[in-house]
Amino acid sequence: MRIEDVYIWDINAKWLGITPYQLMENAGAGVARVIEERFGKGLKIAVFSGTGNNGGDGFVTARHLSFENEVALFLVGDEAKIRSEEARHNWEILKGLDFVEIKVLKDSAYIRSLDLSGFDVIVDALLGAGTKGEPREPIRSAIEKINEYAGEVRIVSVDLPSGYPSKIRVKADFAVTFQWDKEEYEGFERVVVKIGYPRELYHLVGPGDAKFALRKRGEHKGQNGKLLVIGGSEDYFGAPYLASKAASYLVDLVYLAMPEYSAKRISDPDLILRPVEGRDFVPGHVDTLLKLAEKVDAIVIGPGLGLSDETKAFVREFVKHCAKPMVIDADGLKAVAEDLSVLRGKTFVLTPHAGEFRVLFGVGPEGPLAEKAELVMEKAGEIGGTILLKGAYDVISDGKTWKYNKTGNMGMTTGGTGDVLAGLVGALLALGNKPLRAASVGAFLNGLAGDMVKEELGENFTALEMAKKVPHTVKWALEF
Repeated sequence: MRIEDVYIWDINAKWLGITPYQLMENAGAGVARVIEERFGKGLKIAVFSGTGNNGGDGFVTARHLSFENEVALFLVGDEAKIRSEEARHNWEILKGLDFVEIKVLKDSAYIRSLDLSGFDVIVDALLGAGTKGEPREPIRSAIEKINEYAGEVRIVSVDLPSGYPSKIRVKADFAVTFQWDKEEYEGFERVVVKIGYPRELYHLVGPGDAKFALRKRGEHKGQNGKLLVIGGSEDYFGAPYLASKAASYLVDLVYLAMPEYSAKRISDPDLILRPVEGRDFVPGHVDTLLKLAEKVDAIVIGPGLGLSDETKAFVREFVKHCAKPMVIDADGLKAVAEDLSVLRGKTFVLTPHAGEFRVLFGVGPEGPLAEKAELVMEKAGEIGGTILLKGAYDVISDGKTWKYNKTGNMGMTTGGTGDVLAGLVGALLALGNKPLRAASVGAFLNGLAGDMVKEELGENFTALEMAKKVPHTVKWALEF
């Protein structure tokens, strides 16, 4: 697992009702338990805490250790800068204890004059994994002071040695890290303790995933994603419009390529219409659309295309020669189902419901969640791409791992909700996300939009109302 996953899991745990207070309590208790298991009790222990959440873990560690040890807590920095509610809560508890000695160290000169030789163990809870570059004062002096006692006093870091990976870091005997080892960590011993995450968090998509997927890349028009939607036919114009409309809230530019016959029915200043001749897409349109594809970051192909042989041939030819990440949806799925080899070497997300999955792979996803997930993962591995299986719980896999999404409701059986989903996944691809994350977060935001509309209108609503809720879902996720 990566450090980024820690933040995602923390946010998603909160969404499940597991509070940051619980996680901090479990983390600090875990560190204290490891120290007593390794070194015994009746010890003299110094805990150095910073003002962030790593410091908050240190406050909890100090409290737990104080039951059978003599503990001094050194706060390095100004207590007014203790950032989170849970860290402040644990600081206030410590201040009310008579058997934990507390010293607030704001001055580097005072830190440098400290004598720690009487301590058996020093706990380093100064900086967490989110810090960049070399530590600044007064933390730097605290790290240097702790390191003066390396080899003489046992030094235990909370999560990772403060200052890591810079050269100015605590020389810890080991670090107690939480829930799982992190792939970025190397060069120091780690002891892993569990802090109460449930198994769901390996697979569940939540607001934590969305926060990372929705990060903006630049300040100029076009730097935050350009998407091309290819869809529509003589019979259908609503589907590609819904996909484009939903996407337009996430990316800077959306190009909508449609046959001119149905394009005449679209009038929306937020979209850039690119009509092609005729009533349906045919192989003769491939070159024009490949040129247009060069201008964008990702493509959605499929909504409302229809199922004429010529249109299906057009889809397969376009997919075969397109170098950009693609979402293949609806009628586009039925076209590629006739020759899955066109997907070879491509970056893509397929978005089938159960019936379309059967058309694609000759087997239907049935049984409990884990069973469906295994099948989706197997098929994603076989075709070398990402599959988003739509259902009561959406299941997403890139062939290596799987995720599931449980936002959404019965009202979303209405026509067009899958088109909104395709547009969101395409937009997230255009923002530079890998297919697994784009598909997972697209499913999450789509279901969340449906849930928000249901809260307002009940279970009778249209897909366009969902599309218009997209900015609300983004705001909710970013502020969660």
